[in-house]
Amino acid sequence: MSLSFQQNFKLGILGGGQLGRMLVQSGIDFNIPFSILDPDEHAPCASLAEFHHGKLTDFDTVMKFGAACDVITIEIENVNTSALKELVKQGRKVYPQPEVIELIQDKRVQKAFYRDHNIPTAEFILVENAADVHRHAHYLPAVNKLGKEGYDGRGVQLLRTSDDLTKAFDAPGLLEKLIDFDKEISVIVARNEAGEINTFPVVEMVFHPVQNLVEYLFAPAALSEKIAHEADSIARKIITELNMVGLLAVEMFVTKDGRVLVNEIAPRPHNSGHQTIEANITSQYEQHLRAILNWPLGDTALLMPSAMVNLLGEDGYKGLAKYEGFDEVVKLPGVHVHLYGKRLTKPFRKMGHVTIVDQDVERLKKKANFVKQTLKVIA
Repeated sequence: MSLSFQQNFKLGILGGGQLGRMLVQSGIDFNIPFSILDPDEHAPCASLAEFHHGKLTDFDTVMKFGAACDVITIEIENVNTSALKELVKQGRKVYPQPEVIELIQDKRVQKAFYRDHNIPTAEFILVENAADVHRHAHYLPAVNKLGKEGYDGRGVQLLRTSDDLTKAFDAPGLLEKLIDFDKEISVIVARNEAGEINTFPVVEMVFHPVQNLVEYLFAPAALSEKIAHEADSIARKIITELNMVGLLAVEMFVTKDGRVLVNEIAPRPHNSGHQTIEANITSQYEQHLRAILNWPLGDTALLMPSAMVNLLGEDGYKGLAKYEGFDEVVKLPGVHVHLYGKRLTKPFRKMGHVTIVDQDVERLKKKANFVKQTLKVIA
């Protein structure tokens, strides 16, 4: 697609949260006209582009929105794929493709895809309800995951012993063998319509022990060349097997015995790629735009080691957001704060992130810990 956009060209994004916000911010550099649909009239994107208030899961709403766009993409998977399929029939380009979104919407289908395509993943069994989980108590310790509508740590429950069975979800899902892992890593891979593929260097993620949200990450991950290469190859294989156009985040475990297993995938910009805005030649947001507009993919080389700290609403605070410790953090060299435009905070709500870059890895980690301990979102 040429950069000389037609007068009435429009790129539609289903979802107006922080991922959409950073996608728009990147697209402004290319003078891309955006249209946004989100159920929250105060969404982070609301003041940045043409904005439409409406449900992402409603067929008619998505059809009406998409009919006015040339290319449609997503920043959240919980969207009406039937409407997206119909829009493709009507000549609209939808990337990632509706069939890919549909597969990823259901973790049961997603896990079966890994099994059928010889992609390494943890052992699992499908369960229909809580009673079914109880019948498979012998499978513990395991992770009980909802098939649909689980995200940001929701819809995931750790069941270590039979005492935990009361936490089982009473809905279709799966039981996944608990992995004794050494690290959690992520590879972000992009593919355009022409079939060109490029990956970002592997990052290492550290999760909140209770909320199952990424607290902070380091790039590049401290891995052997062999394991890093294997993770990269797996990400490339998945996006190829899916025949997907767009950006795909592939979250993986590295086990204590050196195996790489796929945990989950997300067909959009991802929390594990925020730091690419400052730390890589091309950001994940620019790369997503390049992929869905069928431009040549950008250089993903790391400019220098980086860390990313998520800013989550502090436990016990709810209301108008205040940022404690802001001055102390922003005066540090190599620190860049991104706030998401959310006026109200609540416990563990994603309010922003901080990228830290430094050539010295030990100094980088010290700064990341300082940011994590100093910058607090309160009310």
